[in-house]
Amino acid sequence: MEYLNHVLGIRVMYKDDKIGSMPNFIHARYRMQVVALDGKEAIFLYPKTELDAVSAIRKQIDRIQRTAGMPVVLVPEYLTYRQKEYLLREQIPFIVDGKQIYLPFMAVYLQERCNGERPVVEAMLPSAQLLLLYYIYHGCGEMLTSEAADKLRFTPTSVSRASRQLEEMDLLRTEKRGVQKVIFSEKKPEEMFAAAKDYFRNPVKRVIYVPKAEIKENLLLSGYHALSEYSMLNPPSVTALAADSIAKWEGVSSKQLQSSEDQCALEFWRYDPKKLSDGAYVDKLSLAISLREDRDERIEEAVEEMLTQVWRDIDGKRD
Repeated sequence: MEYLNHVLGIRVMYKDDKIGSMPNFIHARYRMQVVALDGKEAIFLYPKTELDAVSAIRKQIDRIQRTAGMPVVLVPEYLTYRQKEYLLREQIPFIVDGKQIYLPFMAVYLQERCNGERPVVEAMLPSAQLLLLYYIYHGCGEMLTSEAADKLRFTPTSVSRASRQLEEMDLLRTEKRGVQKVIFSEKKPEEMFAAAKDYFRNPVKRVIYVPKAEIKENLLLSGYHALSEYSMLNPPSVTALAADSIAKWEGVSSKQLQSSEDQCALEFWRYDPKKLSDGAYVDKLSLAISLREDRDERIEEAVEEMLTQVWRDIDGKRD
């Protein structure tokens, strides 16, 4: 480990010492190497798989230290910002080659940069927004990512990437429990929605106008039409529909409304609106996000009325 020597002048010598009998779950997760750091013996712990939750790592390291009788240093290839914060909080020694050194038993902490650490995350991935909204409808608390993946038809890679971004935004936390991954937070649904407001993206990418006769499939009602269903707002003269693809209507569409009687507004969404809907209308939280730039007082009041009912409905499910 030339990094330690180059940056701090700590000489690392690798030794052939045996560590002792360890349970199979330790060997399955780590490769272990006895080293001498300026003569002080320690164990470098190289993860073979994705890191477990920090609470589990703490128990694993304690088990190794009890058996070996020497400090244990985690040596992952990379750490996200949140992982680094959790390791520091638990005072778990770690080295990320070329980036970070934290050796509390030697009174050393050096940070250069951290994988996944960004000064500002501007906006959510569509998959992360879907996951967070589903989590809010769930009532927050604890939820298995596998449950969300099944409901939202996400691949394991997609749900992992989405949950990682939400964790980096400090909106929720993740933890591995056996083979399952759990997302959790102490925030209530309304608090979570407010905390994420600066990260949400308008689900509607653009709007085109299509002859009503050309719509031959069941699309969800959206926009002011959906809002009128969820509040006391009067329905508009132009029907709005939501779809995650509008390619088939591009040839018969116009950019501007030409006839309120013959055309409808077709919204092109960043994600499939049907994934969060349980009826004929787009879901209420996505709708609220799509209308938040509208400064009409009637629309603002209707959105607030709708959201108040959302929080009541969620609280009712939790009771």
